[in-house]
Amino acid sequence: MDIQTLTTFFMWCTIINGGLLVLWTIMCIVAPDLVYRTQRIWFPIPRKTFDVAIYSFLGLFKIFFLFFNVAPYVALLIIG
Repeated sequence: MDIQTLTTFFMWCTIINGGLLVLWTIMCIVAPDLVYRTQRIWFPIPRKTFDVAIYSFLGLFKIFFLFFNVAPYVALLIIG
């Protein structure tokens, strides 16, 4: 596997996971009640607990996105 293939792979990983991060963030900002009602079917937890959990997972996903997608892509662009 060469650097060009890895760069293309991480580019698409960054685009796809970045799109998911943006979609998730927009859904939590624009329609938080819809998200809560949808998830309440499977996880019967109080609203405050849900808010803490969803924003914690959103922050964790953002950190993983930056660490495992953006950083390797930028590093490959630099060395490529």
